[in-house]
Amino acid sequence: MGIKLYYTTVTASREVKSQQAEVIRVLESKNIKYELIDISVGGDVRDEMRTKSGNPTAVPPQIFNEDQYCGNYEMFSEAVEEDTVEQFLKMA
Repeated sequence: MGIKLYYTTVTASREVKSQQAEVIRVLESKNIKYELIDISVGGDVRDEMRTKSGNPTAVPPQIFNEDQYCGNYEMFSEAVEEDTVEQFLKMA
């Protein structure tokens, strides 16, 4: 599977929860298959997300196509507004 969404099931942040839900909603509305990777299962998964994104303080949601970094929520949101989600996800 290509698209990987790093997210968390454990957060007190309403912003993170709403951003994650929005990314999932958009992917599902476009029938884009994706894999959820929960960083709350262990620090090694969180560290993997941060290493792959090139940002030592990255927080979810972070989006990848396989191991290729696509971006964070703000970048995804811009792509949605510009109707360039497939290009953002490196599918086109």
